[in-house]
Amino acid sequence: MKPSHIEHIGIAVKSLEEAIPFYEKVLGLECYAVEEVVEQKVKTAFFQVGQTKIELLESTDPEGPIGKFVAKTGGGMHHLAFAVEDVQEALTDAQEAGCQVIDKTPRDGAEGLKIGFLHPKSTQRVLTEICGKK
Repeated sequence: MKPSHIEHIGIAVKSLEEAIPFYEKVLGLECYAVEEVVEQKVKTAFFQVGQTKIELLESTDPEGPIGKFVAKTGGGMHHLAFAVEDVQEALTDAQEAGCQVIDKTPRDGAEGLKIGFLHPKSTQRVLTEICGKK
């Protein structure tokens, strides 16, 4: 696996409506997309910072992964996502290197990307997402 860049930093928030103004008014960024990812039980909002994006994640279900994370921690940095050419190949490479994966095969993510997660137990306690185009 050879990431080309940090694709985005995922930040879990209680409310997009409350969080977006900080990024727009204080940091001067523009929210260019809001999208619901039903499969992951989240609504997302995206901001571009150079080549990297900030992805805000609001849970649509308290039993979903973001809902549980916010209930436990109050929110904050949730994951770091790396862009790769081939998500399946990257997940396979990670497994062969002894990394525990959450997703053995890619699934659909926001912005039409294919994604897969590496377990924090194998990544120095940082939930790591691998992203690529379909």
